Amino acid sequence: MDPVGIICVSGLDRLTWLHSLLSQNLKNLKPGESAEALLLDPQGHIEQLIKIIDDGESSWLMVNQENTEALLSWLSKMVFRMKVGLTDRSTDYALVGATKPKPELAFVSNSQPLVWKDGWPGVTTGGYRYSTREVKYSWFEHLVEASQLDKLLSQASLAGTMAADALRVAAGRPLAASEIDEKSLPHELDLLSTAVHLSKGCYRGQESVAKVHNLGHPPRRLTFLHLDGSEHSLPDVGDEVRVSGEDKVVGKVTSAAQHFEMGPIALAVISRSVAEDASLEVSSSGGLITATQEIIVPQSAGKVVEVPKLPRLKLGGASKAPKLGE
Repeated sequence: MDPVGIICVSGLDRLTWLHSLLSQNLKNLKPGESAEALLLDPQGHIEQLIKIIDDGESSWLMVNQENTEALLSWLSKMVFRMKVGLTDRSTDYALVGATKPKPELAFVSNSQPLVWKDGWPGVTTGGYRYSTREVKYSWFEHLVEASQLDKLLSQASLAGTMAADALRVAAGRPLAASEIDEKSLPHELDLLSTAVHLSKGCYRGQESVAKVHNLGHPPRRLTFLHLDGSEHSLPDVGDEVRVSGEDKVVGKVTSAAQHFEMGPIALAVISRSVAEDASLEVSSSGGLITATQEIIVPQSAGKVVEVPKLPRLKLGGASKAPKLGE
């Protein structure tokens, strides 16, 4: 797996503290349970996608390695009087992914094997899924002591990371390192399903999350692409996406893979205005690659609450207010 940042949060207040800062309901997380949460900015954009395991004494936070310092710095500023301790354990542990849980691989902390279970494509309590696409995806990440990594892997049957990534792309599972940018909203990537609790208490960005979900629509949407395989090449992350025959760029490729059954596939974040049945083309270094969409986040995503229109005021008529003295 890619290098990962690992932050250990200890202390009696750790779960209530994390619950108050992040988008997920964490205060009742049981030992051995997994969770996914977002750190949002005040406008509801995603700053961090965080995987969490709790062992009953400590919460283990896993993020992209390049985001570790920023997250640790921000969390440190938010401790105040809470009984919480923060430790960067990135050099002590690594992550090993598998399609089935292998607790024998995982580091055991407080009698709990540290195995993170991906909730995708399900819907966690308090979440909401926009996609109606039916996919099967099973993924587990095991926290392994770095000093024991080579020994443990020598005893396991290994597959390449490209094969694992193809399974992820086929499932439409967004990855923090590629699908998320500075403008990303949870709604655009269908992350309300696994990383957001819509009825929990206040957290930074909550108002924007609720407003887009209840009253508006996200400006972009994640879509799955079946790519033309005749070019025998895959696009690169960041390659521009256009509607076939048009010049305007409507999005970008965020992941691409060669699947053992479906062939070349990709994920792309595109403008919500692009028709769901529109044929697309990707401008790659090997030339134009035609693509057909399979919808993950539909154009209709959001606006789940119908607000009744206010009655129109009758203006211009004679006033019916009583006169003084009547």
